Amino acid sequence: MASLFGHGNPLATIVGQLVERATDGTQVSENWGLFMEICDKINETDEGPKDGVKAIKKRLSQNIGKNHTAVMYTLTCLETCVKNCGRRFHLQLANKDFLADLIKIIGPKYDPPQIVQEKVLSMIQTWADAFRGVPELKEVEKVYQDLKTKGIEFPMTDLDAMAPIHTPARTAAEMETERFRIASNASVRAPPVRSASLSSPPPVAVPAPVGPINPSLEQLGKLRSELDLVQGNVRVMGEMLTELSPANVDPSDLELLLVNIQCRLLAVDWKKK
Repeated sequence: MASLFGHGNPLATIVGQLVERATDGTQVSENWGLFMEICDKINETDEGPKDGVKAIKKRLSQNIGKNHTAVMYTLTCLETCVKNCGRRFHLQLANKDFLADLIKIIGPKYDPPQIVQEKVLSMIQTWADAFRGVPELKEVEKVYQDLKTKGIEFPMTDLDAMAPIHTPARTAAEMETERFRIASNASVRAPPVRSASLSSPPPVAVPAPVGPINPSLEQLGKLRSELDLVQGNVRVMGEMLTELSPANVDPSDLELLLVNIQCRLLAVDWKKK
């Protein structure tokens, strides 16, 4: 029903409005909160997947060759939806016309920067690997193979180390709403790994190593005196232990035994130093 609110305008739907806000090129970084809200709306409504793909397509056509930041935000939004939305969205993604428009972004007509080219190629390569063997999504792998045949070089990608597109369904009900949340749980959502070219993590301060401790002569003398006292207590307690009868032990003797154990630990620790 959401599409009724935006008849003829993909950005006027509920999902479309969120996509437009999330891909605003004036933002200083990716808006992960909006990205995940878009995924929720797509999964909650019947027309969500179709509205999402149309809105993303519209934003790409509006900004290609004009605002590369907005294009990158839109591509990241698309990538997030693929990872967090289920089969219904994947079917919309694997549309011949949509994939053709996606490829146009990296064509010579718009001369996009390398980061945009690599982003598009990397996503296609990842999707082709994830959807391989799924008849309904075969168009993605076909596009991938066509590009390779034309001599297009894809960026080096460790497909085995990458996060999966979606998690396996556990029940029939979950099959339609399966989603992949990167580093998340039911109440906290962590954003996927961000592009290093758009935002870099702050440097981590490394504490300086601590050097050896050199006690003064006065401190050494005090420590040796305390050690002598501890060793004396150990000897006394050792003599007491030989006289204790297991069948008749006084509580006070047990307390002294505990003191003895503590003294032994202190003596061992000092010898290590």
